[in-house]
Amino acid sequence: MFKIKLYNKIAKVGLDRLDPAKFVYGEEIELPDAIIVRSAKITPEHLTPGLKCIVRAGAGVNNICVDECRERGIAVFNTPGANANAVKELAIAALILASRDIVGGIAWTRANASDSDVPTLVEKGKAQFTGPEIIGKTLGLIGTGAVGALVARAANALGMRVLAADPFLSEGARTALSDCVTFVDDGKVKLGDFTEVFAQSDYISLHAPVTADTRGGVNSSTIAKMRDGVRIVNLARAELVDDDALLAALASGKVARYVTDLPTNKTADAAGVIAIPHLGSSTPESEDNCAIMAADTVTNYFINNATTGNIR
Repeated sequence: MFKIKLYNKIAKVGLDRLDPAKFVYGEEIELPDAIIVRSAKITPEHLTPGLKCIVRAGAGVNNICVDECRERGIAVFNTPGANANAVKELAIAALILASRDIVGGIAWTRANASDSDVPTLVEKGKAQFTGPEIIGKTLGLIGTGAVGALVARAANALGMRVLAADPFLSEGARTALSDCVTFVDDGKVKLGDFTEVFAQSDYISLHAPVTADTRGGVNSSTIAKMRDGVRIVNLARAELVDDDALLAALASGKVARYVTDLPTNKTADAAGVIAIPHLGSSTPESEDNCAIMAADTVTNYFINNATTGNIR
């Protein structure tokens, strides 16, 4: 019997896929063989004797001490693509929010709800919240993996021109996106060097992991290469953006709007920032998909001795 310790709430539809004759699971499990986790931070003290694998029910493993796992021979997995559609939908919403001052308009309307003639007031005041349409504009994608590819197709269907540069994209994946994405590189651009994408885009959406090359990749130097009034969406990782440089660019008007579901102490209430709670994968469908993939990963690891997707 393999013991699985759960961190966070894992959707029942996934846990039901675990054979009860072979697995027992729960938050109270001690000395587990495996861990399934969503957003909880897994630190070295969680790596108890006998632990063989950790599965993140989500994209990325930034909340898991991967280096320590590697040293101890603990396999680490995630569930790539399981929440991609949920993040894609929020990214499209973010593009609209970056363009039209919907958030400001809602706040203004609520603040004036006691006016004696609200219909007349809003007709007079609505002009202060106008913004451009996204159709015909250029969207630059930093990363065209599971989420980025879906965003590319959705944005293209909405009439946007989509640019991207991705050093890790396979030739097959690049070809599959050729009908809706213009790649400005030859597949050999260095990670973090997206000068052409920055220079040509009206909107930029970040979908890259945090690495030594991409950390702080949106900074004073790269922002200077962007178009005046650029609008930036970041649903990937907060560390991709240098907050101080971003706030300075918002203050000067170089950046028109920044939309993120990864707010920091500096950006949560800053002018020009639309800060959303981390809602990228917060849909019931996404949680179900991640739980199913996580449970199947555990089963494949222990029962079928399969390590496909082991990211350590």
